[in-house]
Amino acid sequence: MTSDLKEGVVFGLGNPLLDLLADVDDEFLAKYDLKANDAILAGDKHKDLDKVLQEKYDVKYIAGGSVQNTMRIAEWMLDFKPNICTYMGCIGKDALGDRMKEEASKDKILSAYLIDEKEKTGYCAVLITDGGKKRSLVAFLGAANNMKDDHLLANWKLVEQAKFFYVSGFHIMVCPSAVMKLAEHAAQSPDKIFSFNLSAAFIMKVYGSLVEKVMPYVDILFGNEEEATTYSELKGWETRDLKSICGQIVEDMKKTSTKERIVIITQGHNPVLVGSTSSSEQIKEYPVKQLAKEEIVDTNGAGDAFAAGFISQFIQKKSLDECIAAASYAAQAIIKQSGAYYPSYPAKIN
Repeated sequence: MTSDLKEGVVFGLGNPLLDLLADVDDEFLAKYDLKANDAILAGDKHKDLDKVLQEKYDVKYIAGGSVQNTMRIAEWMLDFKPNICTYMGCIGKDALGDRMKEEASKDKILSAYLIDEKEKTGYCAVLITDGGKKRSLVAFLGAANNMKDDHLLANWKLVEQAKFFYVSGFHIMVCPSAVMKLAEHAAQSPDKIFSFNLSAAFIMKVYGSLVEKVMPYVDILFGNEEEATTYSELKGWETRDLKSICGQIVEDMKKTSTKERIVIITQGHNPVLVGSTSSSEQIKEYPVKQLAKEEIVDTNGAGDAFAAGFISQFIQKKSLDECIAAASYAAQAIIKQSGAYYPSYPAKIN
């Protein structure tokens, strides 16, 4: 079926961050006042962190950021058929940006970056300690914050050829006008799908009005239990029951009532909840295969991979059951790796 897919059928809009993975020691963490198993935004004391890592450590590079992770892993699921996934975001005109483009190209993504000549490319230092058991994440957003909808409009031909759009909640903080342009474009076509990932609970708390603005355009929604509960609070729904929340989102206001809405809520190792306007069933539960403790290496990126697995099958017109099976497969494959990186072996769902 992948042979039937056209280039650029998937369009992802997000915040590109170059992941810098390195094994370090506790002394290195202490030098930068960092903690193992923690995640922070880079501050003044971390301004040379990326440079020191690259000079003194064996660094593994990944073209990261939530949506870019999803695009890369979707390409893996599609056996790297080139340029099925187009990705847009803002990077700097620097060595980190050059490396970002190089890594994205290796992963067969068609990148359409906006190049900011004044700001440094965003990165996420993934500092691994305790023999791979602990990770300290330090994110510098940099140029990722500077995406402009003018760049989207200048590359509108990429939008026109796409059939499936995927945007993270994180990007609604950066360039909400670009998000809305994609949402409105998809709504005008009966065969285009706009999907959105809630991404983080704080998005609803801080940018709730923007989330509410985009939600009527959402055909497929991804989120985890915390994000879904926070969205329920934003809407003033007096329930914390996830099945009820899933059902209410399915039935919530939608601009394009002729299109199906699918709502997917993940719960870690607990069943995935799925609701759909086209299903007469109640909210459906999909059990999650349980991994042995020793198989779990790094859960960062599992949500990105889940979305990737789903998208890779949805664009091939597979059934909802098949899409969820692929989503769970991809998430578990990435959990077994260090960093949000696909395994060296080809994806094999069955």
